[in-house]
Amino acid sequence: MGLVQKVEKQVKETIKKYKICNKKDKILVALSGGKDSTLTAYLLKKFGYNISGLHINLGLGKYSEECEKTIKGFSEEYKIKLYVYNIKKEMGSRMCYIRSGVQSREKVNNCLVCGVIKKSILNKEARRLKFDKIATGHNLDDEAQTFLLNIFKASPKLSANSGPITRNAPNKKFVPRIKPLFYVLENDIRGYVKKKNLKIYPHACPCGINSYRIQIRNFLEKVSGKDKERIMKNFDKLYERILKTKDSRMSYCEICGEPSRNKICKKCKLLKIK
Repeated sequence: MGLVQKVEKQVKETIKKYKICNKKDKILVALSGGKDSTLTAYLLKKFGYNISGLHINLGLGKYSEECEKTIKGFSEEYKIKLYVYNIKKEMGSRMCYIRSGVQSREKVNNCLVCGVIKKSILNKEARRLKFDKIATGHNLDDEAQTFLLNIFKASPKLSANSGPITRNAPNKKFVPRIKPLFYVLENDIRGYVKKKNLKIYPHACPCGINSYRIQIRNFLEKVSGKDKERIMKNFDKLYERILKTKDSRMSYCEICGEPSRNKICKKCKLLKIK
């Protein structure tokens, strides 16, 4: 079996086994311009799913400009409707200024701030636009990183929400997230994108530095694909035990009204919104 056939088979099996979406679902793909989210959109479109794309322009100068340009080119080529959320226009500041404001008060890394805000935007925009699911490009390497990260932090219970589809308690304000590439190796994604000559922006985010996840990623780069697959097989075996530790509470943030397990959601805590 060739690489293209292998990747497509893995994604189809993940969709079928975990029932993460169906042809009636309206799916919003979070498009960053990178290989993972681009392949997610390409395959869902190829398999006949009803998708649109959402790109969050973080206002990071040339990097963000080139990302948006690349995504628009890809979306036009494959006839995917694209929504663009410009963070400076919508929130009043570029991500770097928002992040600096948070870091002037708290010792948190760049990726944490950006990740929390992007998740909030994705959920609110998907709900506003009336989508049934949000699809992200998380792959097997990403999930292995997350699993090990939580183990190294002595918090395996944080993996309770992981999986090809979000395992949060159902909530009318929370749009379920799906990960069609959950069991696909990053190297296979890279090979597929190259073979199909898909338009991607190949450069990493200039602000992605000094996070613990990057340290774990660097460690896993020295691990074989088979061993990464074994890590995720162990995750699958342990999942039922991890699930028992899960905090299934889901209410609403007292400040912004978005779904949250705590009285104040992560975004409002970071931004000190009152």
